[in-house]
Amino acid sequence: MMVRPSSSFLLVGLLWLCCWGAIAQAGAEYMAYKDPKQPLNRRIKDLMGRMTLEEKIGQMTQLDRANVTAEIMRDFSLGSVLSGGGSVPREQASPQDWINMFNEFQKGALSSRLGIPMIYGIDAVHGHNNVYKATIFPHNVGLGATRDPELVKKIGAATALEVRATGINYAFAPCIAVCRDPRWGRCYESYSEDPAVVIQMTDVILGLQGEIPAGSRKGVPYVGGKDKVAACAKHFVGDGGTTRGINENNTVIDRHGLLSIHMPAYYHSIIKGVSTIMVSYSSLNGEKMHANHELVTKFLKDTLKFRGFVISDWQGIDKINYPLHSNYPEAVLAGVQAGIDMVMVPFNHTEFIGIVTDHVNNKRIPMSRIDDAVRRILRVKFVMGLFENPLADESFVDKLGSQAHRDLAREAVRKSLVLLKNGENADTPVLPLPKKTKRILVAGTHANNLGYQCGGWSLTWQGVSGNNYTAGTTILSAITAAVDPSTEIVFSENPDADFLKSNNFSYAIVVVGEQPYAETKGDSLNLTIAEPGPQTITNVCGAVKCVVVVVSGRPVVIEPYVSSMDALVAAWLPGTEGQGVSDVLFGDYGFSGKLPRTWFKTVDQLPMNVGDAHYDPLFPFDFGLATDPVEQL
Repeated sequence: MMVRPSSSFLLVGLLWLCCWGAIAQAGAEYMAYKDPKQPLNRRIKDLMGRMTLEEKIGQMTQLDRANVTAEIMRDFSLGSVLSGGGSVPREQASPQDWINMFNEFQKGALSSRLGIPMIYGIDAVHGHNNVYKATIFPHNVGLGATRDPELVKKIGAATALEVRATGINYAFAPCIAVCRDPRWGRCYESYSEDPAVVIQMTDVILGLQGEIPAGSRKGVPYVGGKDKVAACAKHFVGDGGTTRGINENNTVIDRHGLLSIHMPAYYHSIIKGVSTIMVSYSSLNGEKMHANHELVTKFLKDTLKFRGFVISDWQGIDKINYPLHSNYPEAVLAGVQAGIDMVMVPFNHTEFIGIVTDHVNNKRIPMSRIDDAVRRILRVKFVMGLFENPLADESFVDKLGSQAHRDLAREAVRKSLVLLKNGENADTPVLPLPKKTKRILVAGTHANNLGYQCGGWSLTWQGVSGNNYTAGTTILSAITAAVDPSTEIVFSENPDADFLKSNNFSYAIVVVGEQPYAETKGDSLNLTIAEPGPQTITNVCGAVKCVVVVVSGRPVVIEPYVSSMDALVAAWLPGTEGQGVSDVLFGDYGFSGKLPRTWFKTVDQLPMNVGDAHYDPLFPFDFGLATDPVEQL
């Protein structure tokens, strides 16, 4: 029997429809990882089940923005991009410039085979400090002087908004080091020498990431919406305890000391939902932290149950061996095996990816270690909502440098100031100063220098000098605005004796301190005020009633000069809002700050911390004179 042509066409047509349906169904395959209604662990498992080894190692890689293209993001499925200190799209880049750059990289990541969004990290350590016209808050040492966790939480929230204003979603903050020796160049990044104060200040995480909802599980990463960022507690662990305060050096300490001084802030950060933890360059009892499996994996991940991801510092793995980048395959093996999940390889992603691939293929790194790293990275990305909202939200642009944030920074400045001397004991207090008087001298290198006020990690890695780099108010400008219109302000950076005698000043405000620095460049064995600061103090305070304001990242040598001063204020590194200083000098607000660090007499006493048997400070930890605000006429 013959089949009619019409019947055969019908049969072929039916077969074609069936095949097309199957192909269409395969093309529209349901992907659980893309479904926000699915439980977090199901999404992670589904996505990881689809990933190749190359894609997994790509997720573990973080490259500096200067060495990234959208094509690299796509082709290598890179997990993250960062801006190193001062690494910007262009000079004086606007929020829109940052957003355009961020979105270009993110679109590259989204065009990869599985479309895994990137996370972009930046050192927003006292506000969004790399960015032109951002609000720069006091550095951590000043915030430690406030003893005000609620204020610090508000600063975290404001910083998160300014970071999001540029599209970025990850801040390498807070530094929860416990600086035990002010000779360390990063001491200003530490809230205090006392772990109890540092613990209080970990509330900044609740501002950066959002408060964990009541009833939620504690100790898992939490980022509460598009106006928040992933935070990073750093540098794990013992970075503030190195011998003689030498940066990246060796911390010699027993287990009890480690757990009672350097570790407690990490417990609290994990409980508060911190998303990531950065490993320290330093060593612990001779073992590089970047290669310390015992502490990174066994203690941090297994004992403390940290569920976020562990990230290296900039070229941290390169520094496992000396000289830099020597025996690199061995260092990569040590770092990844120690438990580092994401690696900052700012310059060469192909070398790193190739080495890790070789280690896995040759069974030197087990697949379980790679899967642990990727699971943790993806958990943070899912928690952040990146799969649903990967691109910049441009509605936050006006938050950068907003008046509300500048007002908050001004409040932080005035609460951070510590009054160390206010007249001799029997005298009438010098502060607060009268706003209405004949003529005031303002002197010193730091009175009219916004860059000096901000310190390191401000616009560039090492900081800047001068007033042309960003928006803000110098201490001189703040004083000028605060006094009565009839009061004459005379500014002279380093006046000589004749000038002082011939001008009949009512009183003088001398603002001196340290020049900006960051990290190793800030290590100092002498801790002196920058020249000609001591000379300015001697000249001015020998001729005129004087208030000395010290702008520094730590206690400095002042003992030889204190007797000549009528009043002394520790202003730390106050940031862009100099009015916070004038607010308190003239009595609109009272002094309330307390020393977060012991102020030594001589550097020969160092290290010296509260509780030590040989404790003999110039001003002890927690010292700070108080004043009441005055009613202004």
